[in-house]
Amino acid sequence: MIVTTLHRVKFFDTDVMGVAHHANYIRWFETGRVEFLRELGIDLNEMMSDGILFPIVEITAKFHAPAKFDDELEIVTTAEALTKAKMKFDYVIRRRGEEKVLAEGTSTNVFTSGGKICRLPDKYYSRLTRGLE
Repeated sequence: MIVTTLHRVKFFDTDVMGVAHHANYIRWFETGRVEFLRELGIDLNEMMSDGILFPIVEITAKFHAPAKFDDELEIVTTAEALTKAKMKFDYVIRRRGEEKVLAEGTSTNVFTSGGKICRLPDKYYSRLTRGLE
């Protein structure tokens, strides 16, 4: 499954040159990840109320070209891998309607409960497996 989320670069996302600061891409990856889960019917608030947290344990980013103030971005999110203990996502960020990749990256998240890695209940796992299709 591929989920595309739109985001307009805000003035506060940029430096004095109007270029988006590199740390924002990690935030935009998170935006894509949350929307990906939402498309599968998974609400992070529901997971947290069930005692399951979803922290990042690894993240990568490669920058090809800068995003600038007021650019409308497409954050393309796909699931690369899933087990009952972790999930890996891939991200591509482009200007809307353009093919040129501005940035790409990955994140690996683990499922935890009570501060320890846990096996994800079928309630969530079955929904997440649809995301790999």
